[in-house]
Amino acid sequence: MNLLRPMNQSRSVYSPVVSNMLQKWFQNLSFNRCFSRDIRQGLVGMVGNTPMVRINKISDETGCEILAKAEQCNGGGSVKDRAAYFLIKDAMTKGQLSAGGTVVEGTAGNTGIGLAHMCLAMGFKCVIYMPNNQSREKIDMLKTLGAIVNPVPVVPWDDPNNYNHQARRFAESLTNACWTNQFDNRANKLAHVETTGPEIWRETGGKVHAVTFGSGTGGTISGVGTFLKEKNSNIRVVLADPQGSVLYNYFKHGKLERTPGNSITEGIGQGRVTENMKDAPIDDAIAVMDVDAVNMTFRLLHEEGLFVGATTGLNVFSAYELAKQMGPGHTIVTCLCDTGHKYYARLFNRNVLRDMELLDKMPKIYHQYLHD
Repeated sequence: MNLLRPMNQSRSVYSPVVSNMLQKWFQNLSFNRCFSRDIRQGLVGMVGNTPMVRINKISDETGCEILAKAEQCNGGGSVKDRAAYFLIKDAMTKGQLSAGGTVVEGTAGNTGIGLAHMCLAMGFKCVIYMPNNQSREKIDMLKTLGAIVNPVPVVPWDDPNNYNHQARRFAESLTNACWTNQFDNRANKLAHVETTGPEIWRETGGKVHAVTFGSGTGGTISGVGTFLKEKNSNIRVVLADPQGSVLYNYFKHGKLERTPGNSITEGIGQGRVTENMKDAPIDDAIAVMDVDAVNMTFRLLHEEGLFVGATTGLNVFSAYELAKQMGPGHTIVTCLCDTGHKYYARLFNRNVLRDMELLDKMPKIYHQYLHD
């Protein structure tokens, strides 16, 4: 069937140049990627085996294959579904959690959403502690997913009233309950040793030269890096770190010093080295400023049709910079963390970007995607 030829017409309505271009595009599509022959077993079965996507324009520009795992295709809509499932499975394996029990976590983002989804699917209750500076949308989403949400005042990690410590104490006060402890429970890292890393290796045919990810808990980059280094020690593992985090200076200079500024990105950046991040096989780090993360977020929307958040923009910008450093002919993998829907009110708001002094640094063509 000629997909370029309308029914009842013997000739294409397109010009020969456009017709040839579109015909080549259709021929290159793998429709098997669109229609899976496998039946997934419920929401839990939708964890992992996400599509690997080529970021076309920046791949063509750099001469590298810049690829990304489309983690929004997990059942709960983000990369954190992998950790959420493994954290719950770990608690069950250890006998901390049985049917009808309660999962408790301190989280301001996608881990809580992933846990809430998993708890519904697996028959558990979910309680989330989060800083009280989070958006109404996040709180409402978690409540819609059946979670009990406890917003608490923002205090540093070393304060006993930090939201994570309150989550731990609440879990300890219950029977048949667990605090999943996403930052320091290595089941988080294991999720990526056992799923994301092997998927990247398989889908690239082992021909991956570098991976780069941002880090909040450290699970993704540490787990993927650990698996891939065991396969090929020459694969580079590069941290992408937002402004205001300590990890860039830690891995580059051995100092826990923050880079200047606060970041518009959510769920990444750190003020300490988590247990999941300890012994991570990091070869290098790239400090990504908000202006670069945001502009890449809008470039992905404008050029690729990918509606994503700023953490994904940070990941892809780091891959883009790494491609320019390494030169043509390399394959670099990162991930699309989730979609842009949760960030619409802030990241895609003209006034917010103006207040953060990012609007004037954004190419004018991207302004069409903003709202007031």
